[in-house]
Amino acid sequence: MTKPKTIDEMNYEEAFQGLEEIITLLEAGDRPLEETLEAYKRGQELFKRCSELLEKAELQVRQLTNDKTETEEEEE
Repeated sequence: MTKPKTIDEMNYEEAFQGLEEIITLLEAGDRPLEETLEAYKRGQELFKRCSELLEKAELQVRQLTNDKTETEEEEE
């Protein structure tokens, strides 16, 4: 039996899917308070993971764009 991934091991798609599941659970509003609070905390962690991964991807895109721009300028 495989151990479930920690949030830090999740890729963007996995973290986003987990976040969507928690949003659905919270919107239903039919869970006990303690369970709702735990789900909310996990949702915050998943949101943070998604944000970190998006920032990292954005940085990579900027670097690639800058590299391409610099190469084009050198060729002119």
